[in-house]
Amino acid sequence: MSSPELAQKMQSRYRSVELAHQGDEDLGPLKLLPGVWKNGDRTRGRGWNMIALPFATEPDSRLNYRLLVNQYEETLQFTTVDKAVPNRGIQFPNPASGDPTQEMDQFVVTLDYQQSIAQLAAEDRPDSGKAGPADLAIHHEPGLFLHMTDFTTADLDVARLGTVPHGDSLLGLGTADTFTGPPTIPAVDGLPEGATKDLDSGYLAPYRHYHDNPFKGTVPDPGFPGFDPVHPHLLLQGGMPGNVVRTTVLPFNTQLEDAGIVNIPFIVKQANAAVMDSIFWILELDEPGVGDEPKLMMMYLQNVGLDFFPRFDDLPGLIRWPHVSINVMEKVAPPEEAEPYTLMPAV
Repeated sequence: MSSPELAQKMQSRYRSVELAHQGDEDLGPLKLLPGVWKNGDRTRGRGWNMIALPFATEPDSRLNYRLLVNQYEETLQFTTVDKAVPNRGIQFPNPASGDPTQEMDQFVVTLDYQQSIAQLAAEDRPDSGKAGPADLAIHHEPGLFLHMTDFTTADLDVARLGTVPHGDSLLGLGTADTFTGPPTIPAVDGLPEGATKDLDSGYLAPYRHYHDNPFKGTVPDPGFPGFDPVHPHLLLQGGMPGNVVRTTVLPFNTQLEDAGIVNIPFIVKQANAAVMDSIFWILELDEPGVGDEPKLMMMYLQNVGLDFFPRFDDLPGLIRWPHVSINVMEKVAPPEEAEPYTLMPAV
């Protein structure tokens, strides 16, 4: 169903909140999401994360940060759909036309999500003693994916609203796409912007260490290349299934139009989460999956820019540190089998 057809359908009905179901055409480009996604049998340990954090060291040391790398597993649940959400508006005609003012209501379809992430293994450089053990809860995020069925700006038809317990809320916008075959995973520069790109400079010693010794987490295979925070996209590029029939792309960027991130004062002062760029690829495989759907896998690449410490050059602003997360999951259950929420006890 095209967006204009869906918008017309939404205009003719009242708003409803209901359990999402697989293949619901009312969701438009979000229709493959309802259900439970996990690092299942084929995707164990495929979540990887890197983040630079302010870290106090000796007074005469230039290293005032630590680089933390994690291996993780994730549960991502999409369970509730809110249909025909009306945004009321009017359109003013040209005064010379003599035409009356007209209603211009937008109709949005939303899908809620609950994301929970538990650590499998972690290291940092310099060693802070704070990387934490296995099974540590390291992320929880409730939010919404939106499909804006009509009156979009610059063809932006999807949005992501997320809230993070650190004290961040985000709105990312994007344009969905669907095409035959697998996607192309873009390259990501994991080095900070506004410092130096020289891995031998000393200031980037933590990056140099993990570039030379990629983090392997719990993977025992001696042939596994490991996670390199200098090029954090490589494991996604190398992990693409060979039988992808069709791909749906859901991109979300906080620098488009009036999107953005809002943080509590401590975050703004210490390590401001300034921008986010994330891409979700939903892969339809040539094999059976959950219910009547084909086997579905999800790959994502997310890069959050954290601003802290003065730049090395004369440009305004602060050093921007990439905080990159990647994962490959599979749909394991329909939405009616989702847990209300998977709690992760303290360890």
